[in-house]
Amino acid sequence: MRFDTVTIKDIAKALNLSTSTVSRALRGSYEISDETKKLVLEYAEKINYRPNPIALSLKERRSRAIGVVVSEIANNFFSQAINGIESIAYNRGYHVIITQSHESEEREKVNVMHHASRSVDGLLISLSSGTVDLTFLKELYDKGLPIVFFDRITDEIDTHKVTANNYMGAFQATEHLIYQGFKKIAHITSSPYLSITKERLQGYKEALEKHQIPFNESLVRYCNHGGMIAEEIADALVSLFKGKTKPDAIFTAGDRITTVCFKELKNLKQKVNVGFAGFTNSRVGELFDPPMTVVQQPAFQIGQTATEMLIQMIESKRPVLHFETKILDTELIIRESSMKKE
Repeated sequence: MRFDTVTIKDIAKALNLSTSTVSRALRGSYEISDETKKLVLEYAEKINYRPNPIALSLKERRSRAIGVVVSEIANNFFSQAINGIESIAYNRGYHVIITQSHESEEREKVNVMHHASRSVDGLLISLSSGTVDLTFLKELYDKGLPIVFFDRITDEIDTHKVTANNYMGAFQATEHLIYQGFKKIAHITSSPYLSITKERLQGYKEALEKHQIPFNESLVRYCNHGGMIAEEIADALVSLFKGKTKPDAIFTAGDRITTVCFKELKNLKQKVNVGFAGFTNSRVGELFDPPMTVVQQPAFQIGQTATEMLIQMIESKRPVLHFETKILDTELIIRESSMKKE
């Protein structure tokens, strides 16, 4: 079965106009009278005319597509960020192609190269927890592919970046736990290579320092798969409570890590009662038992801002030479999980 689309030639024939006149009218050209524009646009709407995306891409030498690489779509943060990305992209006439790295450097590279081979106009990427070598991204960027980093960013490529105020979110959560009377606060985080890991660890450390609590390396656990493997979180918890200094509270630094850790705490053979706070954009934090104290990131706005920056790069008629890193505020939502029980 062949799908026949309406073309400019069909409109021109029906209205007894030239194809060039119809084309200019659809583009809103000043060369065409308002009366003719109105006639063409009303008829185009009536017959549900839509521009051919393949023809447009050939004419403009653009695919009108944006590639997106995230670690996992099921992650609450990334699903909300993708909604933000799509809200801007589709309104500006761009399609969004989403791929997942599953925290693998190799898969991330495959995804990026696939996007490049499909001639996307630009790339939005949040680095995987396993990514160490950015050579493949640098080469594509140097060849002219616009790239914007969001959430998990890097200083190795000079381009636009958008992230949350990870330092302040971690500082506020840790300080809140201290104000509740907790002194031995464990920190479970992701791969040490990630920007968000470094920033949140720094916020945690400086909150302890402000309140004259010595930083204890034995209370920090790195989970290189970012919570995607539950056993990794379970092992981290078991090792913490088998250690010499047992935590009285836990602060987690990742969406998946937070929700999996909260669940695994209840599965421990030795029942523990600890304060808890963590980064997560889960919309059901208040439904956990006890309701969870969380640091929420403006994921939707991060996605929107990154997309606006990328489209600006794509559509700029001159090389973009000045870049900025936008840092958006987090929000600490205090609930029962972080309260010290008498």
